[in-house]
Amino acid sequence: MMITYGVIIEAYCKGKKSGEVLNFLDDMLGKKVYTELSSFLWKVMGACGRWKKKLLKKNCIPRVMQLQACLYIGSARREVGNAREGIRVLKGMLDNECLLNKSTYSILIEGLYESGLEEKIISILSMAKIFLVFQCLLRRLGKETTLEARHSRSSPPVVHSEFSRKICAFFWKIAIGCCGSLSGIVPVDQMVRISSKLAWEQSLEASEMTLDAITSVSLAPAAEVLSQIVEIMIEVAVAADDVLIEKRSFAELQHYLQRIIPILKELNKKGISHSESLNNAIEILNRETKVAKQLTLECCKKNKVYLLMHCRSVVQRLENTTREMSRALSLIPLASLDLSSSIIEEIGKLCDNMGTAEFRAAVAEEEILEKIEAGIQERSVDRSYANNLLVLIAQTLGISTERSALKKEFEEFKKEIESTHVRKNMAEAIQMDQIIALLGRADAASSPKEKEMRYFTKRNSLGSQPLEPLLSFYCPITRDTFERSAIEKWFADGNKLCPLTMTPLDTSILRPNKTLRQSIEEWRDRNTMIRIASIKPKLLSEDEEEVLNCLEQLQDLCEQRDLHQEWVVLENYAPTLIKLLGEKNRDIRIRALLILCILAKDSDDTKVKIVEVDNSIESIVHSLGRRIEERKLAVALLLELSKSDLVRDSIGKVQGCILLLVTMLSSDDNQAARDARELLENLSFSDQNIIQMAKANYFKYLLQRLSSGPEDVKCIMATTLAELELTDPNKSSLLEDGVLGSLLPLVTNGELPMKMVAIKALKNLSSLQKNGLRMIKEGAMRPLLELLFSHGPVPSLREQAAATIMHLAISTMSQETEQPQVSLLESDDDIFKLFSLVNLTGPDIQKSILCTFFALCQSPSATNIKAKLRQCPAVQVLVQLCELDNPEVRPNAVKLLSRLTDDGEEATILEHMDQKYVETLVKIIKSSTDEDEVGSAMGIISNLPEDPQITRWFLDAGALSIIFNFLRDTKQKGPCKDQLIENTVGAVCRFTVSTNQELQKKAAEAGIIPVLVQWLERGTSLTKKRSAISLAQFSQSSPRLSRSLPKRGGFLCFSAPPETGCPVHRGICSIESSFCLLEADAVGPLVRVLAEADPQASEASFDALLTLIEGERLQSGSKVLADANAIPLIIRSLGSSSPTLQEKALNALERIFRQVEFKQRYGASAQMPLVDLTQRGSSSTKSLAARILAHLNVLHEQSSYF
Repeated sequence: MMITYGVIIEAYCKGKKSGEVLNFLDDMLGKKVYTELSSFLWKVMGACGRWKKKLLKKNCIPRVMQLQACLYIGSARREVGNAREGIRVLKGMLDNECLLNKSTYSILIEGLYESGLEEKIISILSMAKIFLVFQCLLRRLGKETTLEARHSRSSPPVVHSEFSRKICAFFWKIAIGCCGSLSGIVPVDQMVRISSKLAWEQSLEASEMTLDAITSVSLAPAAEVLSQIVEIMIEVAVAADDVLIEKRSFAELQHYLQRIIPILKELNKKGISHSESLNNAIEILNRETKVAKQLTLECCKKNKVYLLMHCRSVVQRLENTTREMSRALSLIPLASLDLSSSIIEEIGKLCDNMGTAEFRAAVAEEEILEKIEAGIQERSVDRSYANNLLVLIAQTLGISTERSALKKEFEEFKKEIESTHVRKNMAEAIQMDQIIALLGRADAASSPKEKEMRYFTKRNSLGSQPLEPLLSFYCPITRDTFERSAIEKWFADGNKLCPLTMTPLDTSILRPNKTLRQSIEEWRDRNTMIRIASIKPKLLSEDEEEVLNCLEQLQDLCEQRDLHQEWVVLENYAPTLIKLLGEKNRDIRIRALLILCILAKDSDDTKVKIVEVDNSIESIVHSLGRRIEERKLAVALLLELSKSDLVRDSIGKVQGCILLLVTMLSSDDNQAARDARELLENLSFSDQNIIQMAKANYFKYLLQRLSSGPEDVKCIMATTLAELELTDPNKSSLLEDGVLGSLLPLVTNGELPMKMVAIKALKNLSSLQKNGLRMIKEGAMRPLLELLFSHGPVPSLREQAAATIMHLAISTMSQETEQPQVSLLESDDDIFKLFSLVNLTGPDIQKSILCTFFALCQSPSATNIKAKLRQCPAVQVLVQLCELDNPEVRPNAVKLLSRLTDDGEEATILEHMDQKYVETLVKIIKSSTDEDEVGSAMGIISNLPEDPQITRWFLDAGALSIIFNFLRDTKQKGPCKDQLIENTVGAVCRFTVSTNQELQKKAAEAGIIPVLVQWLERGTSLTKKRSAISLAQFSQSSPRLSRSLPKRGGFLCFSAPPETGCPVHRGICSIESSFCLLEADAVGPLVRVLAEADPQASEASFDALLTLIEGERLQSGSKVLADANAIPLIIRSLGSSSPTLQEKALNALERIFRQVEFKQRYGASAQMPLVDLTQRGSSSTKSLAARILAHLNVLHEQSSYF
């Protein structure tokens, strides 16, 4: 409770909210929690003086707190009255031998000095502990001055400021006044001016007693010191949360301190007395807590890298401090103290835990230090080693790996070392210099300009000719460089003499000559630097062999050391190598790409230099389109370049780059494909690059942005999807990858522009029928309907929604029968509301809605949709729309009406059909250029009831000749043309009914019959069916229209040859007059239709052929059918799956087999199918089959089958 109140009050005081402070203080007084508020009460009193009076009236308030409050107010506000009141309180306490803590004395000195009451201090402090006064003054000096006082006879104290001199004089005055050892006061000015050593020593001897008095007075009470220790421990525990390194180790120390603090507080309450063991314990705790505090503060303030380099030292100091504290606790004389058993037990556990505590640097930190030690020992580590090491350090310390951040941290690290070198030993200084040298090789440690200056300063001092190796560089054994293997073999062969001096060797232990090694390395570096500079001009040679040789040398040098790569870059090889990428020689291009890859690796500076060359990225991208070996190197180089933020943006801007990379994803070379994929990932930082990837049919990152990007980015990605010309495979893969889950929330919850592009994207995707079905299943229809039904959105949004719904409706047409059927409109209300919009919206939405219902009328739910549309005034609305001249609306209205009139109720159709609409249909057929519209209009004519009045209206409108013209046009082919002919032939059926021979005659005279026979040969199944129906209707009238043969008169020898009559009708027949099928050569085509798989076409063909064997024409017609090989096909039809076709075949055979000739000729082949029908057929087919079997004498005529 006390800590909570204290924190709150201090916070309010800082905010100068005195009203809130007073409320809390009143609450504290009421709950009597004020007795433990000494650590912050004086601050509260200073902020809220008005509350002081209320507090001082409380008799239970400790007088120490009253003193602190008064003195602080006197100090802060320069109120002499309050300060004097504090002096009065203090005097009373000292008279009663009350001990004060150090903070009280500090406040006392501050208050009295600021209030101008210095003269009171000497008399008051003469009653106090001088040791505490001394500490308070030192604290005062530590804040304000740089006074240095050494307890030594060698030099006087050095005073650096006027204020310091005053404080020093003030202190000596107090000391001398309290101890009475000197007869007067010696001013500090006078002391400083004493120049002779003797005089100083005399002065020092004179003041010896004073110093001894100060230092030999009994130490502060144990309770006071323990309080100080607790305060420091709390500070350490709090600061441990803010350390920059070894957080786990400091957390362990914090845990121990949090366990020690309650123990020390408990000891403080017991009023412990001095003992040697206790004093030793307190002294150790006091010393080690200060050590811990200093270490903690260092780890909070110093540079992170510096602390990392000293992490082993840090944990060792932590371990030592912890164990020393454990030893201090073990020295506490527990037996002589009245402590509870739990406290004693806790002290024992702490001693055990802290005494055996082991602190270790973190694994990652140890790994870094080991790498640093290895790098320093190796001496030849390259730039990449330093780069990786610096990045590892940054990651371990939580520093950004950006180059600027790394450079800043490295510079701070160097400054930290420079500032601490004066206090460090020589070994550590050397080690830090080695670490700086190692890390200084990293790119981030210095700028490109600095590296360039250092390089050319050194290179220009070398000359242009390489140096020969010194004699001391050669091994006396092999005459080569000093080799360990050679000297080992020398000793192994029994040689004990030095191979150089031939003097005996004391030992065969080999020690590396690091100095010689360094000399050789410097010699090599010098010659290599000169060699690299000399190769560059040769690369411009026209001799391809020389160029290749130079490139090979350069590549070898670059592969040896990273330092060589840096020199190549500094020699500005990049423009030359880029230029070589345009050479015709493929080997030169490949070698140049290899070197560029080596140079770019792990060096952002080099990457920038490469990109800064004119047309560099374009030249590299050009290699992506070449052979696989060159393409692999090009993509590897681009991948390396893309790892730099400064370079990455340039790659995606090169025309064709992303397209070539996407193409490489399917490469047979796995490494090239992996590099291309990783490069595309690096380029996905840019929205424009992602759009280019999408245009190249790579949608991975577009889908990621659409799913989780910011709103503006989502809008851009959705716009891209809406505008792309997607292939069907792309549309399918996008939906498989979850694009719908990202788009639908944008339609539902997005702002207006977002809704617009999201719906456009859905429209684009839904044009694939498979996608449309999936979108319906995943709930895309409902938000689209809500947008369409609402009146708020702008018209263009509703138009896009209607177009998308149209695509979804079209997708329902392609559902597979074995799959669960998907319904677009879930309720009748949706159907009625959607169709009602036809009269309430513009042409674009009208068109989409009409197309939607046209598609639904061909879907599995067609029957229900048609029924609901007939319930609403759909036919009336569509008839009205057909009379419009709008080229977008009328064709779709005609097509939908064609579907509604198909198998529709005649009464509903006739209700809205009049002569005007008939004329409108004829006008459409005659003038429209839309083949779909014409075909649908023909379908309406075909579907209309065969009402004489309607037929007369069509004749009056000239429909017959117009229809016939379409039948004769056989040039065009295709689905639309087939539908047009099907409906046209269906329309012809209206003019061929057998009940109106006059109408038949007009049709025959127009030449329709031969055309119908032609369509029997080449039409679709529906065309053949409708052609056969018309021919059957014509043939039904033939017996009545066939003219009898004229009788021959006079002498036979002088008479004209007799006319040949029709074999079936036994008279004179013609196409125009009697519509005879034989004259029209229709029997053969009809028989061929009979053999087709479509049962409906076969049934119509049966009807036409059966007209030839009706009544008295049975014998002659049967012969004609036999000659046309129709009878075997009729027998085969007995096995058809169509019961209607079976029944027609049985009727035909029953007639034909009445004749002995055909019974004997075909009866055997018909017997088995007939027997099968008697067993498996329907009741009617069984009876007919049995009757025929009776004709064939297989069954008795009295059989039960009859």
